[in-house]
Amino acid sequence: MADAIRVLLVDDHQVVRRGLRTFLEVQDDIEVVGEAADGAEGVARAEELKPDVVLMDVKMPGMDGVDALRRLRELDNPARVLIVTSFTERRTVVPALRAGAAGYVYKDVDPEALAGAIRSVHAGHILLQPEVAGALLSQEEANSGQSRAGSLTEREREVLGLIADGRSNREIARALVLSEKTVKTHVSNILMKLDLADRTQAALWAVRHGMAG
Repeated sequence: MADAIRVLLVDDHQVVRRGLRTFLEVQDDIEVVGEAADGAEGVARAEELKPDVVLMDVKMPGMDGVDALRRLRELDNPARVLIVTSFTERRTVVPALRAGAAGYVYKDVDPEALAGAIRSVHAGHILLQPEVAGALLSQEEANSGQSRAGSLTEREREVLGLIADGRSNREIARALVLSEKTVKTHVSNILMKLDLADRTQAALWAVRHGMAG
């Protein structure tokens, strides 16, 4: 099997590793080259064995899957990492994907689907289930919102909070002891920095990002 995909199994449950190995060893194009029981051992074995693909559990004692992923990236290890997880671990999967995982599969994945996933990530593809893609998108939006919020001055934040309270420019001017012209300038700057069309969108944005008064 000179051209076989070399796979390393990293999971703290021996029964899981045994089950994965049993199935994968009957695949003509996949070769299990080693096993590891935790993240630290997984990193060491990946450096030693140079696998093409690592099947990595997320939750393990000691160094978990996410930290192991980060360590592999620091070492410039070229192995493609496929996370093995369950649906309830979605919040853990997202950091793993950000740390460099090529995708993930469920622990109860159909054997043929698992083999297909290994071949897919080995070919350079990214495997994302819809619910995790959605979680990633939500986090990107949150991160983008935090970045934009950071561009606002303290005064602009005050104005935005009052916009979210439904205050008019005149009422904002009175509350902050400013001229209406100055308030209009602040509102224009807020809309520009947050890439919003009008004050209604600004009010919704403020509520969504916890900046309402």
